[in-house]
Amino acid sequence: MAQAGISKNSTTTVQKAATAVAVVFLVVGVLGFIPGITTDYDTMTFGGHHSEAKLLGIFQVSILHNIVHLLFGIAGLALARSFSGARNYLIGGGIVYLVLWIYGLVIDQTSSVNFVPVNTADNWLHFVLGVGMIGLGVALSRDVRTHAHSR
Repeated sequence: MAQAGISKNSTTTVQKAATAVAVVFLVVGVLGFIPGITTDYDTMTFGGHHSEAKLLGIFQVSILHNIVHLLFGIAGLALARSFSGARNYLIGGGIVYLVLWIYGLVIDQTSSVNFVPVNTADNWLHFVLGVGMIGLGVALSRDVRTHAHSR
C-alpha cells in the first residue's frame, strides 16, 4: 500500500541515484572508445596490462575495460527500475568496486594477472566508487516511506 502523498509510480531517490551512476558508467564506457579523450588510443588492446590507452590521460583502459563499464551501466539502468534493484546495484556494485580496489593493490600491474587492466589511478577511483556507491545505497534507502511504496 502506498504511503499518503507518495505516488505509486514515482521514482525514489535511490532509483534516481542508481540511474545517474549507471549513466556515468555508460558515458565512461563510450568515452573510452574515443581517440583524443582516450590518449594513446592506438595502443589499446582487448585486455591485459599491455594496453597503454588512458581515459582522460589518467585511467588505463582496454576494450574489455570499456565493455565492462558499458555492461555495468546497462545493468544499472535495468536494476534502477525498482527500489530494491537500485539499492542492490549501488550496494552490490560498491562492494564489487572495493574488491577491485583491493585486487588492484595486491597484483603486479605489469603481469598477466592485470587482465582488465588497472593502474594506480584506477585503483583509487575504484575505492572512491565503492565507498560512494555503498554510501548512496545505504543512505538513500533508509527512509521507510520510500521502501514501503516500492513493494
